[in-house]
Amino acid sequence: MITGVKGTQDLVFPQVASWQRVEAAAREVFARYGFTEIRTPVMEPTELFVRGIGDETDIVSKEMFTFQDRKGRSLTLRPENTAGVARAVVERRLFESPVHARLYYIGPQFRYERPQKGRYRQFHQIGVEVLGDPSAGVDAETIAMVVEFLQSVGVVGLRVVLNSVGCPTCRPVYVSVLKEALKSQAPSLCSDCQRRLETNPLRVLDCKVPSDQEILDAVPAFTDYLCEACAEHHGKLREGLLILGVEFEENRRLVRGLDYYTRTVFEVTSSALGAQDAVLGGGRYDGLLEDIGGPAMPGFGWALGLERLMAVLPPSAVRRQPWTYLAWAGEGTYPAAVALARDLRSAGKVVILEHAPRSFKSALKRADRMEVKYVLLLGEEELESKRLTLKDMETGQQFALAQEELIARLPKETEP
Repeated sequence: MITGVKGTQDLVFPQVASWQRVEAAAREVFARYGFTEIRTPVMEPTELFVRGIGDETDIVSKEMFTFQDRKGRSLTLRPENTAGVARAVVERRLFESPVHARLYYIGPQFRYERPQKGRYRQFHQIGVEVLGDPSAGVDAETIAMVVEFLQSVGVVGLRVVLNSVGCPTCRPVYVSVLKEALKSQAPSLCSDCQRRLETNPLRVLDCKVPSDQEILDAVPAFTDYLCEACAEHHGKLREGLLILGVEFEENRRLVRGLDYYTRTVFEVTSSALGAQDAVLGGGRYDGLLEDIGGPAMPGFGWALGLERLMAVLPPSAVRRQPWTYLAWAGEGTYPAAVALARDLRSAGKVVILEHAPRSFKSALKRADRMEVKYVLLLGEEELESKRLTLKDMETGQQFALAQEELIARLPKETEP
């Protein structure tokens, strides 16, 4: 037997129905804020991620699925989608169109990491990108939008956490301060932090090793070293969130694992997840488009993992599907069943019709296993009387109905 690749999963009904509901809710909320969808390839030139994310990040150095095509070109399965969206915006010159200033995506990403609960090597993200607006109001509104989306699908215990990682003007100043503050303590840090202190110092702040926490909690806060412009931006972000009614807290050690972030970084957590409580994260990336050959254009975005989100959703109420199983038996009933199924589907009803003959007893057992809401019986008697027998599988009640009455009684797929 051939099995699936480690770190991947198969989504089937009813699990996939929950995913579809979440995706539909995302599209509905995002559309109200003027976002349109973009779909980019799952593989991109490796250089895009090296230049965009940073060659010293864990994603690029440890986690990418990279391979050569038949002409020796290095390609990578996308480990995140912001860089791919930025590439599409530059290549297609979408930055010239205000229609494409607000984009969202839904799709798979790929990282080679240890599979564990809620984490897969092929995982799925919903994300948004806002391009061309440098204002803190964009940051606040886009954070408020994701909170609205999460609340709409039933996520509880939400918490917005903020920080600022400055800009090319003030970041080098803080990096020097950070390295100096940790200089004497460096031998006591974990091996990853000792390496990062030389290659990517800000990532030291994100360390989760218990023995490092006391040392890292004592380092100066980035917000104390922001330049005037970054400090003003951060202040306006906080004001904007208060206006929008979004509660938040600040975490001076919050950084993101990608080099392209500037100024605002944030996470949304849920108490339903336990210790590893982050549902999503994002921030501002004002230099990314320029880094990959585009214009100097600001950007802001976030991405959430669908697998993580599904883990915090409240369990759906268990109920039979509002489908109708059409059972037929007897001479001449099959053609009538095919025609009836066609007419009901044309009226927006969900009808399951099996084409192999079986008795009504067998059909009812099969319908019960499928957990359908209704069974419609079409036998020789119904064919002659032109009144069909409808059985409610929850109550056991049966009704004799003409086809017009049947159409009025049966729900559509989306109706309770």
